[in-house]
Amino acid sequence: MTDIEQLHQWIDDSNDIVFFGGAGVSTESNIPDFRSDNGLYKKQYRYPAEQMISHSFFLSNPEEFYEFYFNQMIFPDAQPNAAHKALAQLEKRGKLKAVVTQNIDGLHQKAGSKVVYELHGLVLKNTCMHCHAHYDLEQTMAARDDKGIPRCPKCGHIIKPDVVLYEEGLDERTIYAAVDAIEKADLLIVGGTSLVVYPAAGLIRYFHGKHLVLINRDVTPMDDQADLVIHDSIGKILSNVI
Repeated sequence: MTDIEQLHQWIDDSNDIVFFGGAGVSTESNIPDFRSDNGLYKKQYRYPAEQMISHSFFLSNPEEFYEFYFNQMIFPDAQPNAAHKALAQLEKRGKLKAVVTQNIDGLHQKAGSKVVYELHGLVLKNTCMHCHAHYDLEQTMAARDDKGIPRCPKCGHIIKPDVVLYEEGLDERTIYAAVDAIEKADLLIVGGTSLVVYPAAGLIRYFHGKHLVLINRDVTPMDDQADLVIHDSIGKILSNVI
């Protein structure tokens, strides 16, 4: 039995599937990841990328933060790829109960997925740090001042994206919901993630179901603990199986 056939059989036999995904799910939509050879962390900037997307840098250097953020992390024209669409179809069939994602692009919802737990937030949602007014991405980009900093039309204070920066904690409600879904799953499919970013990667330890499947182009620290490991394109594999 091939890996594709095995995964297909496990999906057929399962009624409570959870998908846990990372940046590799969106690279096929031409959104760069962070750690690959062409990722954001390998590019040369005035400051290290990890520093520029930290909470302290955001507070002390908002102009440079937003220059990097809007130029390197925002892809408003990106469209769902084969992986996003396959997962949305699996949810419609009643098989997939939740998507747990480290991505902030909103492409799972754009593809039609309804139950999505975004561990690191969402670029489509933005909040004024003073009056807590909410803005979508288009409104936020339109509210930029002459320095490129988005400012609240109501009070003039800085609008912050609802994404989790370095030095910030994950949203507890999102974590609890993701853990609950993973604990209940009988099949956990992990795709497009290096499994080195914590605490997100640590959520996999809550899985006690039948089969753990890893789909990633590169080797991960969890490969030896999985029931099935496929080193290939996540979109190609999921579209073939689903």
